[in-house]
Amino acid sequence: MPIASIKGHSIGFVNALFTATSAVCVTGLVVVDTANHWTYFGQMVIISLIQIGGLGFMTISTLLALIVGRRITLKERIVMQEALNLDELEGLVRLTKSIIITTFIIEAIGAMAFSAVFVPEYGVKKGLVMGLFHSISAFCNAGFDLIGDFKSFSPYVNNITINVTSMLLIIIGGLGFTVWMDVYHNRSFNRLALHSKVVLSITGFLISVGALFLFMIERNNPATMGDLSISGKILSSMFHSVSPRTAGFNTIDNAAFTSSSKFLTIILMFIGGSPGSTAGGIKTATAGILFFTVISVITGREDAEAFEKRISKTLVYRAFALAIISLFLVISVTMVLSISENADFLTLLFESTSAFATVGLSLNYSPNLSFIGKLIIAVTMFAGRVGPLTLVVALAQRAQKNKSNLKYPEDKILVG
Repeated sequence: MPIASIKGHSIGFVNALFTATSAVCVTGLVVVDTANHWTYFGQMVIISLIQIGGLGFMTISTLLALIVGRRITLKERIVMQEALNLDELEGLVRLTKSIIITTFIIEAIGAMAFSAVFVPEYGVKKGLVMGLFHSISAFCNAGFDLIGDFKSFSPYVNNITINVTSMLLIIIGGLGFTVWMDVYHNRSFNRLALHSKVVLSITGFLISVGALFLFMIERNNPATMGDLSISGKILSSMFHSVSPRTAGFNTIDNAAFTSSSKFLTIILMFIGGSPGSTAGGIKTATAGILFFTVISVITGREDAEAFEKRISKTLVYRAFALAIISLFLVISVTMVLSISENADFLTLLFESTSAFATVGLSLNYSPNLSFIGKLIIAVTMFAGRVGPLTLVVALAQRAQKNKSNLKYPEDKILVG
């Protein structure tokens, strides 16, 4: 609607669809500058969609039902169970309440931390609005910002409060609601469930290794970290290792990265966050299962094992299926974009992966997408947000239906 635009006229259906999809899929890719194009009304629509998309439609539906006093049906509880990656229905509504309350508390704390920087710079009203907006955007791993001119957090590259607050919100939002509860109740790594151990281990590994490689590659690059102090380089390396976990903020221009750093970012984006979280990608748990399976094959073990627990072959099959289908989707989108767009291969692969993993990072190409390109990226964002969960649920249901005692004779295929 014209009321959403500062210029007073409609942005057009395709651009509006792209922005709405990016917001509700908590991606962060934009075709116009969020701060300079949208009015407060438009920004309110965007942040509302981000909150709904981050918490999940069923969680928001449960919140509204609790507010009006409506009873949660069994069908709704089953959908919520799948969305939150839980094994049983008992205590589901109570858990959902805890998730909602915890989310709002964390976002409020993040808003206060951001506001401590923004209020002195922009005034009380705008500073508080920016603090709340960026807190929700960071926690929901969305990557929308109100800094202006597509700069994201680059003016605050050396600001510890902005960097640390953003990273903590991104990591907490990307761990998953079930991991929160497990850590809260057990408070000891050895007592955690296998899922939580895998998620925390893979998350820590990716952040550490990503930061180390980015520091080594970019520390002398004059277009990125070359002019920063050693502490600034470390802070930037950490931030740009955390942000590809589907958050989409940046303190350094991604387009100025070397090809090595761009490709590393693509890998981090593709893996993404964790199941049952606000993040996208194939998820850390999936990557963990693939990693432990490869280790088991190399060491000659019959089953995939992790932390002295055996991972079922069913989960291994689902993980491989999800990873291969996701990779096929990213490759297919990149191929189609290479036909419709006028950009180099790495830029298009970066854009495709960012859309699929609902990250929001870009090599400054999103505003230049063609009409067809915008539609393709919008569909990819939707598929990346909804597709993996739908695929896993569908595979699980099909496996239950197709259980049979019939087994075909075994034969051999040459490998390698």
